[in-house]
Amino acid sequence: MKKFIETIKNIWSIEDLRNRILTTLLLVLIYRVGSYITLPGIDANALSNFSKSSNQGILGLFNMFAGGSFSRASIFALGIMPYISASIAIQLLTIAVPYFQKLQKEGESGRKKINQYTRILTVVVTGFQASAYVAYLRNQSGGAIIPEYGTFFFWLSTTIVLTAGTLFVMWLGEKITDKGIGNGTSIIIMMGILARLPQAILAEFSTKVEGGGGGPILFLIEIAIFILITVGLILLVQGTRKIPVNYAKRIVGNKQYGGVRQFIPLKVNAAGVMPIIFAQAIMFIPATVIGFATSSESASSFIRIFSDHTNGWYNVIYGVLVIVFTYFYTALIFNPTQMADEMKRNNGFIPGVKPGTATADYIGAVMDRITLPGAFFLALVGILPGVAAAFRVNSNFATFFGGTSLLIMVGVILDTLQQIESQLLMRHYDGLMSTGRIKGRTAPANA
Repeated sequence: MKKFIETIKNIWSIEDLRNRILTTLLLVLIYRVGSYITLPGIDANALSNFSKSSNQGILGLFNMFAGGSFSRASIFALGIMPYISASIAIQLLTIAVPYFQKLQKEGESGRKKINQYTRILTVVVTGFQASAYVAYLRNQSGGAIIPEYGTFFFWLSTTIVLTAGTLFVMWLGEKITDKGIGNGTSIIIMMGILARLPQAILAEFSTKVEGGGGGPILFLIEIAIFILITVGLILLVQGTRKIPVNYAKRIVGNKQYGGVRQFIPLKVNAAGVMPIIFAQAIMFIPATVIGFATSSESASSFIRIFSDHTNGWYNVIYGVLVIVFTYFYTALIFNPTQMADEMKRNNGFIPGVKPGTATADYIGAVMDRITLPGAFFLALVGILPGVAAAFRVNSNFATFFGGTSLLIMVGVILDTLQQIESQLLMRHYDGLMSTGRIKGRTAPANA
């Protein structure tokens, strides 16, 4: 406890770090307040039934990323998701389109152009999603939420307000990244998820203690399991395989360059949370398509498989999809050939492996081997909320037993703590942990 208090004092004594933390908290507070401001013209009394329907299926996933703003029909209803969708699209273009590949290699000027394209695409995506959101409000409520008069004006004004809201949230995220601590976009998503945790715990406690669901002992066992799962996720996020790299000695004048050994840290879970998001999106498609196409008994049983996350077949299919998407997304973002070329350009080599193609093949083979256990563990994390719900854990609390919610929370918290620790070590203070440095999802280049 004494060590913890001393660390807090050290953090508070660094003016720059203190200002960054306070700025982050202020901007997050602005976002959370805005998430409770209802859209102009919306009937707030009719939102209760809408909130229940918007917490199911893929809309429930969207509502989670928006911090509950989607179900509350707030000015931030679309949250940061249009910006994330645009960022992923631009990221894919930098892999597939030569023009964007060239921009990526141009340094700071290229990065600014890519950011500009991302913002423009965000406006387009937000405008489309805002129009779809207005139509969804009208269909789900039967017109009860939307005012009867001025339908076109309501559609136009709401689209503008939602677009402006998303752009403002995007601006908040960028300001947190520049002036605050941590990645702004990730922190905004995490805060929206974290805001649901106290209510979920209280609901589970009420169910177990007051509702006769097993008593406080069973509740404490659930909390202990939740902590163990969190620890396992921390190990998954921080897990790396270090490949030693030697650099040849070069003598320039009276100085010697190179001749040192460093490491390439390959992440066990390089794909992060993306495989779980992709798998969840795919699992919603069959039920949606068949639900519109037919209403036969066989179709109904098929829909139940893809809509009930406690179903055994659902979890098997979902787990397989997570494993497949883990390999797919890792292959998409990880380029061993580029790493081998950069290593060769800097006179680096892996001991016992020839430079060039052999090095790329070696790095690719190592990555394939460590991705397999990472993919299986990620699949287990993905199905844990369904397993928890099958054991009669409250549905709100069950979502925190794994899946997207917990993985994002653990990853973002580790990234933020890593930045705080780097600030402390840079000023010759002790780190946050006496047993070793904190490693986030983006590990340092050498260790």
